[in-house]
Amino acid sequence: MQQLLTRLNIDGFDAESYFNNNAQNTSALPNIAIAVSGGGYRACLNGAGAFQAFDSREENSTTAGHLGGLLQSATYFAGLSGGGWLVGSIFVNNFTTISGLLNDETSTVWEFGNSIFEGPATNGIQVLNSGEYYNNIYDAVEAKADNGFDTTITDYWGRALSFQLINATNGGPNYTWSSIALQDSFSSGSAPMPILVTDGRAPGELLVDGSGTVYEFNPWEFGTNDPTVFGFVPLEFLGSNFSEGVLPEDEKCVRGFDNAGYVMGTSSSLFNQFLLEINTTNIPSVFKSALTKALGDVGSDNNDIADYSPNPFFGYNNQSSTVAQSKTLTLVDGGEDLQNIPLQPLIQPSRNVDTIFAVDSSADTNYNWPNGTSLVATYQRSLNVTGIANHTSFPAIPDQNTFVNMGLNTRPVFFGCNSSNTTNMTPLIVYIPNSPYVFYSNVSTFDPSYNDTERDAIVENGYHVATMANGTTDSQWPTCVGCAILSRSLERTGTTVPQVCQQCYSKYCWDGTTNSTRPTSYNPTSTLTPVKVSSGNGLRSHGFVLLGFVLCIVFLIS
Repeated sequence: MQQLLTRLNIDGFDAESYFNNNAQNTSALPNIAIAVSGGGYRACLNGAGAFQAFDSREENSTTAGHLGGLLQSATYFAGLSGGGWLVGSIFVNNFTTISGLLNDETSTVWEFGNSIFEGPATNGIQVLNSGEYYNNIYDAVEAKADNGFDTTITDYWGRALSFQLINATNGGPNYTWSSIALQDSFSSGSAPMPILVTDGRAPGELLVDGSGTVYEFNPWEFGTNDPTVFGFVPLEFLGSNFSEGVLPEDEKCVRGFDNAGYVMGTSSSLFNQFLLEINTTNIPSVFKSALTKALGDVGSDNNDIADYSPNPFFGYNNQSSTVAQSKTLTLVDGGEDLQNIPLQPLIQPSRNVDTIFAVDSSADTNYNWPNGTSLVATYQRSLNVTGIANHTSFPAIPDQNTFVNMGLNTRPVFFGCNSSNTTNMTPLIVYIPNSPYVFYSNVSTFDPSYNDTERDAIVENGYHVATMANGTTDSQWPTCVGCAILSRSLERTGTTVPQVCQQCYSKYCWDGTTNSTRPTSYNPTSTLTPVKVSSGNGLRSHGFVLLGFVLCIVFLIS
């Protein structure tokens, strides 16, 4: 971080002296996190652009105007749903780079030209025919069922995702989320802690509101700080038959339940409907029958549920837990409560995060651009009278109409600049909304395929979004990023805020002004000259909304 802050050229701030003076009190130094929103492949690829921009391992990322090193300075990196695919693909593949994932010569993943319906391809060649692909998925899920575990459509979805995201034979069926803790990059502190977010939802419940339980997967644990459960279980032993917070002596430890694909599928279970849209003769009948049975077991209203039975929190915190008396625990897509940016794990007081870089690829508007809905949902949850916030604090956020009317969804904005406005110390939120710089990246959440030029264009656009076109739209932006990182630390140490940082706060901090009148339809134009992409599946154009997969699920399997 010292190198990053030195490079960001904050006039009046000596990074070396600051770090040396506080070397014996590391809690005084900045603690930052990155969060990438959900939103299908759009979120995965736009978030990838930001990740690439923040990664000092990428070529030219540490030159003037760039932000390389921010990733290496972060303590946490959180994602959900499509953003969770990004987090998972990076960390399960041994903390790889975006360039590594995009390299068609060395990588067998991120070949999104072949949709998840078709199976994997390498260099344009179909590796498995569709029948073999689906039989492979079926066999893996059946093996889980044969070991006595309940399975749902999420199991099939997670296995299918793995073929696209995990660079291993057959999508790495033995790869687990807990194995990330064994990687040298993680154990040495070279990589931030990856966190995936999912929501709790019992069978029969159709909505997850602001008082629902938000769970997290990190390499060590699964659980939640929410008072509805307030507990964690060692992730490596998820699937074991815990009772009252311990494993009875007559029960065996289970390993492997935290399959990496299943974890990513759980956080993105909204996309189970992809599999429910299959209607082709290439699909083996046994696979169709398995999906039909899985849907019949839970009902069509619960097709997005992931079953985590036996419930690891059975009998735990009986007086306050909403799931303590249930033998089952069911989870759904982490964005179903409208908190589409995974902020809950990062605002926990115990983590002491100062600044969160929140990359928003949500499709809130008619043209699939964000309008701050996720931040609004998290702010409203922090005020919830049920106590679900559990002493977390979040800065004030304006309504969605204000975001559009005042252009707060067109550029980076800082929320929570004045910490004195909150009772508890609140992280500064650096909001980075998806916006067209060199490509109209407002593609449909439910579009299943992208050729390589489209894929790369969305990533490139995301890089420009995070860096403000490498500082060309505002040469002061890299410096202002440094000021955002330092904000809470300067306050803790009583250090005078450099004048350039005061300028940055004046420029990027939301000043509390609102305009809640109904805005006109938001349909922005590109900031820079658009890149050209080749024609193919789903060619994108300005203002085009691909309907493709609608939210109303049509069960087409015969």
